[in-house]
Amino acid sequence: MGTLTPVITPEALDTSDVGTGDDLEARVIVFNCDCHTYQQVIALLCKSIPGMNSSRAFELAWRIDHEGQATVYTGARKLAEEIGKKLAGGGLRVGVQ
Repeated sequence: MGTLTPVITPEALDTSDVGTGDDLEARVIVFNCDCHTYQQVIALLCKSIPGMNSSRAFELAWRIDHEGQATVYTGARKLAEEIGKKLAGGGLRVGVQ
C-alpha cells in the first residue's frame, strides 16, 4: 500500500442569502373585473405604485382589459403586499404571488 494523500475540503465561497427574509421577489397581478373605467385603473396604479406614470399605467390597463390580467409590479415582497392592499382597497381584483 502506498501513502495516503490528505483530502482538503474546499471552503464555501458563496455567502449569498438564500432568500428567507422579507425581501423575497414577488409580483402584483391585477385581474379584469369590468367594473372600473380606464381612468379609474390608471389613477389607482399611479397612486399606488412608486414610479408609475400615466403612459405605463394606460398600457397596463389595456392589457388587463384585453388579456384578463397584467403584472403591474415585480419586486420586494413587502412592497408588493403594500401595493396589493392599496389596489384592492380601490376595488381592483388583485393577487400577490
